[in-house]
Amino acid sequence: MIRYYQVDAFTDRPFAGNPAAVVPLKSEASAEWMQRLAAEFNLSETAFLLPEAQGVWRLRWFTPAIEVPLCGHATLASAHVLFETGAASEEARFRTESGELIVRHASDGGYSMDFPALPPSPWQSPASALAALGLDDATAVAASFHHPEDWYVVVEVASADVVRAIAPDMKALSREKGGGWIVSARADERARDEFGDVDFVSRFFAPNMGVDEDPVTGSAHCVLMPFWTKRLHRDELTAVQISQRGGAVHCRLEADRVHLRGHAVTVARGEVLVTSETR
Repeated sequence: MIRYYQVDAFTDRPFAGNPAAVVPLKSEASAEWMQRLAAEFNLSETAFLLPEAQGVWRLRWFTPAIEVPLCGHATLASAHVLFETGAASEEARFRTESGELIVRHASDGGYSMDFPALPPSPWQSPASALAALGLDDATAVAASFHHPEDWYVVVEVASADVVRAIAPDMKALSREKGGGWIVSARADERARDEFGDVDFVSRFFAPNMGVDEDPVTGSAHCVLMPFWTKRLHRDELTAVQISQRGGAVHCRLEADRVHLRGHAVTVARGEVLVTSETR
């Protein structure tokens, strides 16, 4: 049997933020088994941890449909489990497809994650993509995200209310080139009344990845932070992903790295009984 944990990330209260399953492994497991278990959990991400050295873990992330090269909220959830169970103390280092990621305790009681910055380049979004998002007038930029065909596209809209109201045609959006679509705007008083000092808001859609809407997407802020730093002329910003669950991400841009800070809460623990494909 293998233990697993379900953690709500980027929130300090249960049943908010973004839920992730975290599965600490004792030995190698096949990608097929991990993918099937992620589909069984049916959360936006399931993280698999394998110890490699003292304080170092191999980390992989799976949506219900595919393995992804970078994930923020499931990394935060993984670190939370390691700190909560005593497997890590000062910091947790993860070896991933996106290089080494480091998570440390933050001064506010949460966690600080050291991630790569992914500055977006200007790009003309196809009219069909904007139509699939339900937008008539917007400015879009794109970032190459590890693989030429796997992009995160940022679509800036006029107001936070537009972000709240957006209702994409997921079937049409899934036909568009690109992995994840980020719709973002400057924060408004409604966002500040609910979450405090907020600079920008967003929502994230990734039907090509098997996730129609992700509640709070850490990796999206690796793109959003360089994007909004240029517009707001500050290298420390607070973001809120205004999905139905919602969650805050505190961001700092430092050279080619983005430091993301947030809280996490364990909401469930259990055992995986079907392990015959583990090797």
